[in-house]
Amino acid sequence: MTKPRRRVAAGALLLAAALGFGSSAYAADPYPTRAVTILTPFAAGSVTDAAARVLAAALQEQLGQPFIVENRPGAGGLLSAQAVARAKNDGYTLLLTTNSTHSAANGLFKNVPYDPIKDFTPVARIGSFASFFAVTPDKSYQSMQAIVAYAKANPGKLSYGVGNSTSHIVGEAMKKRTGTDIVRVPYRSNPAVMTDLLANQIQIMIADFNTGIPQLRAGKVKALAVLTRDRNPALPDVPTLSETVMPGYHILAWAGMFGPAGLPPEAVKALADATEKSLNKPEVRQRFTSSGTDIYWSGPQEFDAFVKSELVSWTAMIKEAGIEPE
Repeated sequence: MTKPRRRVAAGALLLAAALGFGSSAYAADPYPTRAVTILTPFAAGSVTDAAARVLAAALQEQLGQPFIVENRPGAGGLLSAQAVARAKNDGYTLLLTTNSTHSAANGLFKNVPYDPIKDFTPVARIGSFASFFAVTPDKSYQSMQAIVAYAKANPGKLSYGVGNSTSHIVGEAMKKRTGTDIVRVPYRSNPAVMTDLLANQIQIMIADFNTGIPQLRAGKVKALAVLTRDRNPALPDVPTLSETVMPGYHILAWAGMFGPAGLPPEAVKALADATEKSLNKPEVRQRFTSSGTDIYWSGPQEFDAFVKSELVSWTAMIKEAGIEPE
């Protein structure tokens, strides 16, 4: 081969290498190649934390890299959501969150430091969280009707703890509909609310199943009403709010996973597929159920549409409850 031909051939090889042709060294490694952090907006022991840890373990098994849960509670979930919105969009910082940060925040707070639609990439919806009104069994009011009667006779004497947006909205809606004066006491997460309920620092709690069911089974609290449209199969003898003091009212918290805006499509697909496969495993389903999560998977496109519609409906519920942004 003459020198000019050698130069042409060498140049062609260099060009092929630069473009990634014929060389595995230039091929991108499949996602993920290192540890992934999942932020969650509520404290350890909350139903969101429990769901995040079940999902993290399942994704680690599916994708072969560590998935680490980091609790970052505070400001109604805004701290963790803001951190993910500002994180590098490479798929290694994710958010396992709820309606608190993506449906309710804009109606509850004047200054939300992120856009719940534009600043995130929806990955997958994983399920919903059921809740119930709880009181301790030593109280004279052991039904929703009795709570309303007591509150009307003793304005300002009862208080309820708020550990998430659902309890805030439901509590204020109940007060408005029944014309009662019950003091709202904010907390960073539901486990702290339960601690004070049992210590009689507050008298009423809207408890998620992960926080409330163990205390219910131990006989330390009584369930007065569930928040859903229909009775919950896990508590078939407990009426709904609609059956008691709020006809037609129902609300259901949801949970899902997001990344920052512009998450690489290959990362979105890997995470969504691995989540779906995980949620179809009987042992994973059992762990979710025992931690208070009703499984409902949907992929990125359907979840995106769901989040947009929920933002509208939760904002309307907040206005209906008479809540002014803080």
